[in-house]
Amino acid sequence: MATTADFRNGLCIEYNNDLFTIVQFQHVKPGKGGAFVRTKIKNLINGKVLDKTFRSGEKVKKPDFIEKKMQFLYKMENEFHFMDSSSFDQIFLYKEQIGENVNFLKENLEVNIFYFKGKPVGIDLPTFVDLKIEKTEPGIKGDTVSGGTKPAILETGAKINVPLFLNEGDVIKVDTRKGEYIERVY
Repeated sequence: MATTADFRNGLCIEYNNDLFTIVQFQHVKPGKGGAFVRTKIKNLINGKVLDKTFRSGEKVKKPDFIEKKMQFLYKMENEFHFMDSSSFDQIFLYKEQIGENVNFLKENLEVNIFYFKGKPVGIDLPTFVDLKIEKTEPGIKGDTVSGGTKPAILETGAKINVPLFLNEGDVIKVDTRKGEYIERVY
């Protein structure tokens, strides 16, 4: 069990016998009455987002889900195919189930797949991934690390801001939680 004090973005909870993840939350303490937590929770089965208010200190059930390490194989239209490296079983998830993580999925990347009641419902990416810059404005001599940024499109199609000195073809480390540039790899 978890309480509203444990709430954070990305926390998985079980509500009305379905699996939800907290997208956004806010602790509210009005001048009159008891404190409460206003949340937006996303159903990991069908992708619907609900607004739900919990009383402060209310207990919620943590889901019993199984986590399996799998390898991302390929994308086909709206389906993303994964393989269990030990048993070679293959599954696919829809883009709605993966959410924003789709921006950082690269072929052969090892991810954790969450199973709830025997069904795959979502993924957990590694904290950092190395991705190649496919398109950005060319760097200009004299641009340094100390300042501005420019938009770049990565090999997965993700758009992030990178320092001015980076060029197309550079490989960078990206934080998948925030979608931000960390450092140049090579």
